[in-house]
Amino acid sequence: MAVMINLVTVFVLAVFVGFELISKVPPTLHTPLMSGTNAIHGIVLVGAILIAGLAHDNTSAIIGFIAMVFAAVNVVGGYIVTDRMLEMFKKKPEGN
Repeated sequence: MAVMINLVTVFVLAVFVGFELISKVPPTLHTPLMSGTNAIHGIVLVGAILIAGLAHDNTSAIIGFIAMVFAAVNVVGGYIVTDRMLEMFKKKPEGN
């Protein structure tokens, strides 16, 4: 029980620290940080594929598949957000 309380405490503190750090990032740094995060999530996706592919039982295969889906959604969503952020910095046509 004490281990679970420690894990939950670390998780809650990480959420608060993460929120404070992310809220202080200026918009000009957001896109480079998202690109780095997408690269990390690509590594997570490869790991999830390995886990699902090397599974010896159904439970491991299901958990690996779920991890693959979540990692893929995260990578695709990150690239969509990055693309939208980059569109904000492009110059608009002068004629309109």
